[in-house]
Amino acid sequence: MEDQIDHYLRNNNNENREPLYSTPEGLALKSFKSFLTWICLDQSNKWRAGLSASVFFVLAIGVPIVSHFVFSCSSCDAKHQRPYDGIVQLSLSFVAALSFYSLSAFEHTYGLRRFLFLDKLGDASDKVRQGYTQQLRRSMKLLSAFVLPCFLADTIYKIWWFVSEGENTPYFVNLYASDIVSCTLQLCSWLYRTSIFFLVCVLFRLICYLQILRLEDFAQVFEKESDVRSILMEHLTIRRNLKIISHRFRVFVLLTLVLVTISHLASLVVTSKSGDVVNVYNAGQLALCSITLVTGLFICLRSAMKITHKAQAVTCLAAKWHVCATIDSFNESDSDSTRAEGVSSPQIYPVNGNSASDIEEADGDDDALDNTKIVPIFAHTISYQKRQALVTYFANNKAGITVFGFMLDRTCLHTIFAVQLSLTLWLLNKTIFASGF
Repeated sequence: MEDQIDHYLRNNNNENREPLYSTPEGLALKSFKSFLTWICLDQSNKWRAGLSASVFFVLAIGVPIVSHFVFSCSSCDAKHQRPYDGIVQLSLSFVAALSFYSLSAFEHTYGLRRFLFLDKLGDASDKVRQGYTQQLRRSMKLLSAFVLPCFLADTIYKIWWFVSEGENTPYFVNLYASDIVSCTLQLCSWLYRTSIFFLVCVLFRLICYLQILRLEDFAQVFEKESDVRSILMEHLTIRRNLKIISHRFRVFVLLTLVLVTISHLASLVVTSKSGDVVNVYNAGQLALCSITLVTGLFICLRSAMKITHKAQAVTCLAAKWHVCATIDSFNESDSDSTRAEGVSSPQIYPVNGNSASDIEEADGDDDALDNTKIVPIFAHTISYQKRQALVTYFANNKAGITVFGFMLDRTCLHTIFAVQLSLTLWLLNKTIFASGF
């Protein structure tokens, strides 16, 4: 109840004063808010929220419906017919509606600064703050890298379609003016729907990246003198942040997976009908839509599985630290020369597991959380019982991104792949083989 009251007061009293642009992350947030304003997704007040909703209904619902029924072109030749346009429009509109609802809920419930965890950077290290600020600035470039190629391909297709079809396309009053307006509206609708979908996926990746930075910074506690309480409190904070991310994005990730699956299964059914000719002219937009949806889903799943892998690697790191400290303790008890030194000093084993072959086979994702290097040991910093209790805690409290209790890790990815493959083979059996292919 206290959290809800505090959240209510923040949203109503401090919403306009929330961003403090005196810091680098504040400047990055200002740039991001400007981007949302330009694409009509800023809902910081009632007027902008109304404009955002109006643009959404026009570009994500109105234009696709009108273009589908007006430009169905059933009398056109084989190259200009659009038999799969219904699946394309429905798929893009559904994921755009899901993305718009998610963004609206995030902004109204949490506020942009709180949603991006910028209010949690006060207790973070300079390395984490700088890394997250760079990623926040890089997110817009990443969004453009995903959206622009798809938009360019769709632009080429639609310009070719309107130009080559000529007078056969429906028009009002003037052929050329009508074609220009219709083509522009359809391109804006495609750009808007793909942009809003990729935006939520990129934001999910950005927030997960912040937790990766915090985990990598957290891994340094095993290389210096620390106490169990500070290690435990830091891990509990990270674990709580991962739970918050999972709770906020679980509906979006799950429904995106469901919508992408349904869209691809429907595409498989209509394209595998007996006698239908499938080529780049009539199925080009369908292929482009499928690539867009799969890319967005891939961004979400890869980000979730990467942070889950990093979070679970803490258990391995803690166990390695515990083993090294235990061995070093026995070595010190058996060595008079070491015992004469008195207070503990960091001991570093000369063993390095990174051989040349390991470096060649590495995937470029080796860091402080997941490597084969022996960590510095402070044998007298924490007792054996406390280290054992800490390792037991890590082993029984695995953190990561979850969707309604299901951990998004590599096992989950294998399960998703198996289910998708089973559904695909089942549909192929019902369509191609049943039709006597």
